[in-house]
Amino acid sequence: MSRPLYVAKPLLPDLADMQDAMAKIWESRIVTNGGPLHQQLEEELRAYLGVPTAMLFNNGTIALLVALKFCNLPPNSEVITTPFTFAATAHSIAWNGLIPVFADVLPGTLTLDPDSVEKAITPRTSAILPVHVYGTVCEVDTFEDIARKYGLRVIYDAAHVFGVERNGRPIGSFGDASVFSFHATKLFTTLEGGLITTPHKADRESIYYLRNFGIKSEEEVVGIGINGKMNELQAAIGIANLPKVVEEMRLRSLLREKYVAFLADLPGINLPPEQPGVSRSEQYFQLVIDPARFGRTRDDIYANLKSIEIYARKYFHPICTDFEPYSGYPIWSTRAEPYVSTVKSQVLCLPFHSDVSDDDVAAIRTVFRNG
Repeated sequence: MSRPLYVAKPLLPDLADMQDAMAKIWESRIVTNGGPLHQQLEEELRAYLGVPTAMLFNNGTIALLVALKFCNLPPNSEVITTPFTFAATAHSIAWNGLIPVFADVLPGTLTLDPDSVEKAITPRTSAILPVHVYGTVCEVDTFEDIARKYGLRVIYDAAHVFGVERNGRPIGSFGDASVFSFHATKLFTTLEGGLITTPHKADRESIYYLRNFGIKSEEEVVGIGINGKMNELQAAIGIANLPKVVEEMRLRSLLREKYVAFLADLPGINLPPEQPGVSRSEQYFQLVIDPARFGRTRDDIYANLKSIEIYARKYFHPICTDFEPYSGYPIWSTRAEPYVSTVKSQVLCLPFHSDVSDDDVAAIRTVFRNG
């Protein structure tokens, strides 16, 4: 057994591989500012994700800030997003001098509801920021249609969908930009890190300036930028980790099967949705627990697991509109009561990584099936 057991555990390279990389960094004395390892990882990720433009950042939040700035949205305009996400999604909108507007989520996928989004659109709306939550892909075709209809930009929070494809098309090629996170909790990690992808090669230069203070040369600053550069130590970890992703995904897929085997027949336990044509991200394993049918609440299960040092997570609870900065913000919905207001108290993410042992699975099974 692996106790305490957490919902995520960072994928780390072998120390021997890191020693070789560190020796190269120490020899070159290049530690940041787009060094050789940064350039290598950026190109490897561009190829791996199958996109024309892939630009590395020091973390996913800075990448999201820059993606919104890249779209050149009017000051104080509205950006519609989901309240069912990590706070950084909404914060990035507000930090850009924009107004976050929250819309409901879809039952089943828990992704942003296009009908609720359309209901929220006003003359001040400039963009939509959907989130591919838990690795479940948003209604990308519908959002493209809405964007064309109303003249809006679309930026995807793709933190949970590293390497995912939809009908053979890389997920990072949808919309105007997609933002990935390489935080320690993510499938592919540089400990901290992020990436912006776009479907256009020509976007690279603009994003480069935004990432590096707007500096064009030793004597030219051509725009206002931020310091979003990834350092060489982070890049070295990414280069060593990238070849490990396929095996980690395989092991997680086996764990998924073990979970499904004892959960599928339980009334009131709703498993992660199947999405035909979409490759699995293997980022999270989330459940929606209906207490009326299951007989126990999400919080009951959470507490039972915690009592044996298994730390599941209530992602995403509280939701953004429960936080002080967004308290009182409405949630636009086609329903009388937003679905997200109910489901936020029903979702639980189980430990999902290659270090979850069969004994751990057995202990989790006992909590669900025997109480």
